[in-house]
Amino acid sequence: MSPHPTAVAPGSATAADRSAGAPAWPAAEEPRTDAHLMRGLAAGDETCLVALHRRWSPLVYALAWRTLGDAAEAEDVAQQVFLGVWRGCAGYRPERGPVAGWIVGITRRKIADALSARTRRGELVAAAGAALPAEESATGRPEAAVDRVLVRQALAGLPAAQRHVLRLAYYEDLTQTQIAERTGWPLGTVKSHARRGLRRLRGALEAHPYT
Repeated sequence: MSPHPTAVAPGSATAADRSAGAPAWPAAEEPRTDAHLMRGLAAGDETCLVALHRRWSPLVYALAWRTLGDAAEAEDVAQQVFLGVWRGCAGYRPERGPVAGWIVGITRRKIADALSARTRRGELVAAAGAALPAEESATGRPEAAVDRVLVRQALAGLPAAQRHVLRLAYYEDLTQTQIAERTGWPLGTVKSHARRGLRRLRGALEAHPYT
């Protein structure tokens, strides 16, 4: 017996099938269209998200990588895009354009968010870099001592791995590659700890009325 099901020509469903209310999905051996997948996604079918991810994630990743130039950030953007697809599927309107265009629109917004976050991280790095060196003299600038205390307090509140990465970066002036070699952690893990640590550090500093 053949392991493959007998092919059924499009449009050849029997009257009994139609009268029984058979679902309007394509035959199993035919790829489902984006429109079918979006309808399934709106109905809560997670397999449709998997299919959309398999179909469009290479394009999403390529767009993110081309703009950001960083594999880890591009992966983060891709994850955020398909999370947005899952959460926002009910808002998709076919009359406004194809699914691919809708996904690309989400991708562009997530890339813009990533670029904004990168800018904020850069500003934080500059601010923290000025405050962290322990040998900096506070003579003539009393607020410098306060800055150092606040930064150290904020660092102390971070998870151990994030705190360790930031201390190596700012106290020992190590690059992320050097930190990976020092700790034995994968470079992607070091980048993730640095990114999350900086985000939390910024939040802690911004929450203080004197920073």
